[in-house]
Amino acid sequence: MSTASTSASAPDSAVGTAPSPTPEPFVGLDRRSKLVFAGLMLGMLVASLSQTIVSPAMPVIVADLGGMAHYSWIATSAMLVSAVTVPVVGKLSDQYGRRGFYLAGIAIFLLGSILAGFSTNFWFLVAARAVQGLGMGTLMPLSQTIIGDIIPPRQRGKYQGLMGATFGLASIAGPLIGGTVTDHFGWRYLFFLTLPLGVIAFAFVLRFLHLDHVARRTTVDVLGIITLTPGLVIGLLATSWGGATYAWDSPTIIGMYVAAALLLGLFVRIEMRAENPLLPLGMLARPVVALSILASFAVAVAMFGAIIYIPVYAQAVMGVSATGSGAILIPQSVSMIGMSILSGLLVSRTGRYKEILIVGGLVMLTGYWLLTQVAYGDAAWHLTVAMVVIGLGLGMMMQIFTLVVQNAVPQSELGVATASVQFFRNIGSTVGIAVLGTVMTSRMQPAIESRLPAGASAMMQGGDSGAGVGSVLDQGTLEKLPAPIVEAIRTGMGEAMHDVFFTAIPFVVVAIVLSIFIPHLKLRDTLDHHEPATSTGSVPALAVDEDEVHGEADGGSDVSADPHRTRV
Repeated sequence: MSTASTSASAPDSAVGTAPSPTPEPFVGLDRRSKLVFAGLMLGMLVASLSQTIVSPAMPVIVADLGGMAHYSWIATSAMLVSAVTVPVVGKLSDQYGRRGFYLAGIAIFLLGSILAGFSTNFWFLVAARAVQGLGMGTLMPLSQTIIGDIIPPRQRGKYQGLMGATFGLASIAGPLIGGTVTDHFGWRYLFFLTLPLGVIAFAFVLRFLHLDHVARRTTVDVLGIITLTPGLVIGLLATSWGGATYAWDSPTIIGMYVAAALLLGLFVRIEMRAENPLLPLGMLARPVVALSILASFAVAVAMFGAIIYIPVYAQAVMGVSATGSGAILIPQSVSMIGMSILSGLLVSRTGRYKEILIVGGLVMLTGYWLLTQVAYGDAAWHLTVAMVVIGLGLGMMMQIFTLVVQNAVPQSELGVATASVQFFRNIGSTVGIAVLGTVMTSRMQPAIESRLPAGASAMMQGGDSGAGVGSVLDQGTLEKLPAPIVEAIRTGMGEAMHDVFFTAIPFVVVAIVLSIFIPHLKLRDTLDHHEPATSTGSVPALAVDEDEVHGEADGGSDVSADPHRTRV
């Protein structure tokens, strides 16, 4: 199928030797393309719900299955596998097409959901979440990539804003559904609830998503895959275990970081020589791409600090139920949805994005500062205000980074470029959950014990009648304890969570600084992107000057078509 922006591609022999036809301006999606976009939003909703629906149930799951010392692994396992999957799928989709991978991603996600619902112990659940992560790592980047296949960058902002709103909707519906189902039916039903929606998404995409792909005769970067994958896994495991399972200076953690560094160093060396690299280093070396990706990484660290650990604060410090902790995230999600849509429309109307990124970072920084000021005994609206401000900042930043990177690369690199953003965002999410989880678990016990009345410490040592540290998130256990001890526990948890939220602030500052230095490139009005007539596979960095890059007239130097680009 085609959109109004589709134009004929010049033959390979004509590239660089004859002028290409001027691409037609984008006038909107036709009916078939709108159905494709709807299918993408449905797939994104399925993947996003898997992240948000579990967050209010995590304290209950840990209290049921055990594993408090590894609390963050319920979320980390999915993020880790997703992070490793994203660049591989992004590159392979450029070579072999998007549709098959997208359908496989939905099927794998549904399998992981079934396994998670039947989990018999903590680590079985972690493994099932890893299977879900494999599906998520396929669905989320390809949703953004296919948007880039059918919509030019200048008009892409509003559509990516809607995609961001889908994630925001999942942020609202997920915790609400998760908390309500956990309180009334049990946490296992959370994973079964997504199955009907996933089946509908699979059928919808199977029916309407048809992408014509120009096959490429090229090699798969197998060496890149087998060095990047273990390098990332070992490095992220070390980050998750450090300070919790093992001391940061233990031989295990140091050895794991050394092994990860060696594997990733070998990966870089392989990529420099590969005929068809998994992650083109020339692309990552462009300032606009590199800075956007690194800023997106930093924002992801802070974002998941809010999504995962605010429900913990609500249950452990404020004493709300799982349902209440899910509902408490609604103000943040609503503000993020509204600002995501508004920012996307503003980018499409003005063609400017840098100013929005900087302001968004400052707003998010203000929100996190407000979050660190919330303490045990404060009114609920203090937490609400902080979350609303954080949501506004997130809505101004998350989707725009993807747009900036997509605008800076040729259409033939769209898949790997979009996957690179999602890849580093997933790495940021994983690192954020692990690092902030380490801060929480390391600070929780000493903070609580320092507040306990004299002689009450024995009650925190576990046992049949004790309130072990892993049970402070279980409301049923706390209800059996004397009021002074409960107050000490909640106060101590409040102090520990203050440190968790404060840890996220430096990452927001880094995102702001990086955003300041992101070069501004004019957003293209067509799908076509100028590619140099070279056979090396590398693309020089784009100039920052808008007139040099795009010409004074709309379209400018964008009139050269990519002979390999995917058509919809």
